[in-house]
Amino acid sequence: MTAFVALLRAVNVGGTGKLPMSELKTMCEALGFEGVRTYIASGNVVFTSRKSESAIKSALQQRLAAYAGKPVGVMIRSAADMAQVATDNPFPKAAPNRTVAIFLDEKPLKDALSAVRGQKDEEIKLGRREIYVHYGDGMGQSKLVIPAAKLGTARNLNTVATLAKMAAEL
Repeated sequence: MTAFVALLRAVNVGGTGKLPMSELKTMCEALGFEGVRTYIASGNVVFTSRKSESAIKSALQQRLAAYAGKPVGVMIRSAADMAQVATDNPFPKAAPNRTVAIFLDEKPLKDALSAVRGQKDEEIKLGRREIYVHYGDGMGQSKLVIPAAKLGTARNLNTVATLAKMAAEL
């Protein structure tokens, strides 16, 4: 069994995509995942499974689409991958609540940052399958637009560290 982290896109954020975490847990258990635990209400779940990352993603997306009546983006990382995201943080001295990893399905293209707009004091670096952003003044007032991140989902580094720890404990 491998431990995984599933990150749902646009769930319980700004009044959209309502999904109680108890319902997410039930869905994951019905798909045969074990040791299912959710973390905060923004669509984070850890579990173990014998299935591959792609099979988990497909099954969870189908189940969520049936529930929500529309597609719900899902990013999957193994426990080891999630720990690596935390380790690879290119801004280790920055406040972890002002630094995010934007999770993507694939490695970002080398020119992924060429189309960035609205950058002020934000620092941006490409990762393995992530884009890291440090928001110096916080996210609230930022006008940053990263087109390459459009289909991704972001988590701050505090959340990344917690999810990595939770997955490692399974």
